[in-house]
Amino acid sequence: MPTMEKIGRYRLIRRLGAGSFATVWLGRDDDLDVDVAVKVLADNWASNDNVRNRFLFEARLMRRIRDPRVVRVYDIGTLPDGRPYFVMDYCDSGSLQDLRRSPIDPGTTLHLCAEACRALDVVHREQVVHRDVTPGNLLLDRSSGKLQVLLADLGVAKEMIEQAGATMTAGTPSYMAPEQASGDALGPRSDLYAMASVTYAVLTGQPAFPVKTVQDLMTRPPDALPRPLAPILGTPPQLDQLLVAALSLNPAQRPPSAAVMADELDRIAALLPLPDATQSTQVRPRFTPELGSLPPQWQASANPMPTPTSLPPHPSGISHVVGPIPQPADDGPPVWQHWTLVTLIAVLVFLGVVALTLFMLG
Repeated sequence: MPTMEKIGRYRLIRRLGAGSFATVWLGRDDDLDVDVAVKVLADNWASNDNVRNRFLFEARLMRRIRDPRVVRVYDIGTLPDGRPYFVMDYCDSGSLQDLRRSPIDPGTTLHLCAEACRALDVVHREQVVHRDVTPGNLLLDRSSGKLQVLLADLGVAKEMIEQAGATMTAGTPSYMAPEQASGDALGPRSDLYAMASVTYAVLTGQPAFPVKTVQDLMTRPPDALPRPLAPILGTPPQLDQLLVAALSLNPAQRPPSAAVMADELDRIAALLPLPDATQSTQVRPRFTPELGSLPPQWQASANPMPTPTSLPPHPSGISHVVGPIPQPADDGPPVWQHWTLVTLIAVLVFLGVVALTLFMLG
C-alpha cells in the first residue's frame, strides 16, 4: 500500500481483517460522507493472474447482485503497485459470529437467519452458489435504525453458467454440506445445509456438527442428528424439524429453496414470545456436546485436529464456471413433515434421560 493512509479517494481508518488472499480496511469517503470497507488483494498474489481475475470477478459479481441483503460494491480500482481493490458497504455491528458470544432472543435470531436465507435466494436466482456461508460472512448493520443482516464474502462462490470439470473443495467444515466435502455437484440446497448449521450455531454457540476437518465431515453416520433445541432453549419443535431436514445428507430431503426456508424460519419465530424490551441479550443455557446425541467420534475436541494436506486453500476468487444448477430429484413432501414424529420422540427420549439422571443423583 503506497501510504497506508489513503486508497484513491478513500481515507483509511483501520484494518478490519486480513486473510490469505486479501485485507479489508475501514475507510471513509469524505466526498459522500460515508464509511466504507475497502478490500485489497494481498501483495503476494498480485502477480497471479488466476487469483487476480477471481478477485475482480468477485467484485463484479457483488456489483451485479443488487439487493439490500447483499453487500454492495461501489467502486473498483488498482493501486500504483498493481494490486486491485474494491470498495463496498461497511456494516457497523459485526456479524452473526458475534451473536454466538452475545446471543439475542431466539425470535430475533430466527428472523435474522430468515433474512440471510432471502439473501441467498437472491444469489441463487443469479445462478450462484455461495459455498462458504458462515456466521462471519453474515454481517450486521444498524445504520438504518434497525438491525439488518447482509450476506458478504462471495470469494469462494461459484457461478454456474457453463459446464466444466471438477472443482476444488472450499468452505468451512462445520458449515459445509457433505456433498461439498466429497466433491459432488453443488446446488442451492448446499447453502441451505450451511444456513441450518449457522442458525444452530447462533442459537447455541456451536454448529450442529462441530467437526474440524473435511475428513471428519465425510465420516458422519447417516443416523446422526443434531441435539434437539426444544428442551434446552424452549423453541418450538417445528424448529428442530426444519433443521433436521436442512441438515440431511440427501440434498433432496432439504427445503426446496432458500425462500421456503426463510418463510419457515419466520413462521417459527412468530410462535415465540416477544423479547423483554429491557434486555437486549439472553443468558444461554449450558449447551455441552458431550450431553448431546452426537456419536463419540463427532464430539468437539479440545485439541485442533490436523488440517488435511490434500486440500489446497481455495483462492479468494470465484471458481471456474460450470453448468446450470442441478435440481435434486423430488422425493415427496417436504421432509420436515416426515420428521415430526422422529423429532418429538428424540425430545421425549432426551427429557427422559435428564429426568432419570436427576432421579439417580437425587
